[in-house]
Amino acid sequence: MSISELDIAVEALDEAVKSPPPSMNQLREEHERLREEVAEGRPQAVARQRSLGKRTARERLELLLDEGSFLELDMLRRHRAQGLGMERQRPHTDGVIAGSGTIDGRRVFVYAQDFTVFGGSLGEAHALKIQKVMDLALSTGSPFIGLNDSGGARIQEGVMSLNGYGGIFQRNVAASGVIPQINVVLGPCAGGAAYSAALADFTFMVRDTAQLYLTGPDVVEAVTGERVTHAQLGGVQVHGTRSGLAAFVHDDEESCLADVRYLVSMLPSNNMSRPPALPARDAVHDVRPRLAEIVPVERNKPYDMRQVLAELVDDGDYLEVHAAWAPNVICAFARIDGEVIGVVGNQPLVLAGVLDVAASQKAARFVRLCDAFGIPLLTLVDVPGFLPGTDQEHAGAIRHGAKLLYAYCEATVPRIQVIVRKAYGGAYIVMDSRSIGTDLSLAWPTNEIAVMGAESAVNVIYRRELAAASDPDMLRADLVARYTGELLHSTYAAERGLVDDVIDPVETRSVVARGLAMLRDKRKHATPRKHGNVPL
Repeated sequence: MSISELDIAVEALDEAVKSPPPSMNQLREEHERLREEVAEGRPQAVARQRSLGKRTARERLELLLDEGSFLELDMLRRHRAQGLGMERQRPHTDGVIAGSGTIDGRRVFVYAQDFTVFGGSLGEAHALKIQKVMDLALSTGSPFIGLNDSGGARIQEGVMSLNGYGGIFQRNVAASGVIPQINVVLGPCAGGAAYSAALADFTFMVRDTAQLYLTGPDVVEAVTGERVTHAQLGGVQVHGTRSGLAAFVHDDEESCLADVRYLVSMLPSNNMSRPPALPARDAVHDVRPRLAEIVPVERNKPYDMRQVLAELVDDGDYLEVHAAWAPNVICAFARIDGEVIGVVGNQPLVLAGVLDVAASQKAARFVRLCDAFGIPLLTLVDVPGFLPGTDQEHAGAIRHGAKLLYAYCEATVPRIQVIVRKAYGGAYIVMDSRSIGTDLSLAWPTNEIAVMGAESAVNVIYRRELAAASDPDMLRADLVARYTGELLHSTYAAERGLVDDVIDPVETRSVVARGLAMLRDKRKHATPRKHGNVPL
């Protein structure tokens, strides 16, 4: 350094020493201005987000959380990537808002991806923010909620983006069955981000704006030549009705986030705590005359099992999971006498309530989730069997049916079975029968429990006699009546201890409420093994 340069440096230092340091108020004001700028975002980007019919990340958090409860973490965090012009673009938050708040006064941890910053893409800093709140959620035993609106991995950060996803997935798995994990898709959720949706306990999607897929339409066309839209590839219709990935589907963000709040109210904070209870409703003395009218005595006549469910639960109020996927089985959360339960029921309105590949998967995952979080199970049975056919057999009906069987056999929560009408073949066993460990098996007088229906049984047992008969129809009718009277009468299973009681349908709510109270302190059995091998 020359003498002249040294003089200039000394002079500048003298000036700096003479200038008084900023006051605390000045520092506070400057910091507050910075926070306000970060919170408001870039006006043009925010306007574009709203033009797409989407709210901003902060507006979504305001809808989801109790007013004034949100504590933001890492608001001023920025990426440290170099090259490709990234050093000139270092916005605060790095495209994700992360922190903690409350829902109905209960602690949750949450992140909301901000599409106005780098398209919500995930880079190193973005991922570390999500991982931080996931770690806090697990360490405090609090539900974890992710609001997704992202173009996927940030290409400019290369492998660090992929590493970030891996860290998130590892935490998804570590938290599985320990804290509830809820994934909400409010825009694109592409590439690696899609796996968080699959690993979560519940995924919500909003119609018209949500897209969930591993590879976008451009890649699909380049590789396969197939032209497909975003909606056709990974829209709500696909995941709500075909893939089964979306547990809940909504028309708008407001109703979606309201239902997230409702779901949280049904779930415990973690696997060591009980689900939140409401005041008791004197259900043990509640008689419901309409239950005797809903279900037809004729075993082949359809009805809506949801109507039965509505009569059994408090205020007729329940939250159905995967309503549009595998609708031949119903899975729902509800309350009886203020206590949360999980309900699995056959739906005679769809495919006569048979079990098939999709229904078995749906019910098995729901049973395992309820068992993981200590939620008692009520199973409403009216099942004619498994769906026959080569398509089902080739699709793995045996393997997928075994998932449901495995889930029930392994469940240690209180379990109550109500046989409403028919229960035939292996499907009877799988639907939480006494033989696989249900704690309380109840049946209505309309129950028919057998290997198969009377007509089918007669056709098998007496096929030679029927073939030789001069009037096979008359003989068949006589044999069906005899078979029904001997093996399908309403007390046959109860006489053998496979049903604990045949009850008046109108008393079902009260009997189930007493059963749940009886089983409330049921203890888990110790298992010496590390884990079983689920037929995945």
